[in-house]
Amino acid sequence: MKNILDTRSAARGLTVLCSALFLATGAYAAGDKAAYEQAKSSAKTTYDSAKKQCDSLAGNSKDICMAEAKGERKKAEASAEASYKGTQRAHYKARTTAAEADYDVAKEKCDDKGGNDKDVCVKEAKAQLTKAKADAKAERDVKTTSADTSKDKRAADYKVAKEKCDALAGDAQDACVKDAKAKYGM
Repeated sequence: MKNILDTRSAARGLTVLCSALFLATGAYAAGDKAAYEQAKSSAKTTYDSAKKQCDSLAGNSKDICMAEAKGERKKAEASAEASYKGTQRAHYKARTTAAEADYDVAKEKCDDKGGNDKDVCVKEAKAQLTKAKADAKAERDVKTTSADTSKDKRAADYKVAKEKCDALAGDAQDACVKDAKAKYGM
């Protein structure tokens, strides 16, 4: 019973530390190298602290605690990298990294079970991983499609504006085309 209580308090402490870390990693602009390095350093510090909490545990409780600590570090680092790079690919990678970290923790929790219960637990964890990866892929694909669609719409609007500029002549036409390019990002 003491092991279960220790696991719960360690998990709560780990959750509080990681929540603070996630809030800190999401609060900077893409390309901010100093903030990125700070987030990575903070992830390491949080991991080291969580690891020390896990040292007081034994058996599978310790394994679960360590999996949670490692998973939260991976998530924080991937989130920091995604925020730093600011690309769809980096955000997709962060989501899949989070899914895999959650899967590793879920598998460790399944070790407390036996027989068919353990088999079902592992299958459920694998299903959650598959769903999370599918959601990440769908979000990535939707964003890509949305970006392509927006680009196509801007190009069409630019063509209309440019065509309207053709009714003008000389400097007025040049200024109109320049304004249209600026407005539609061409």
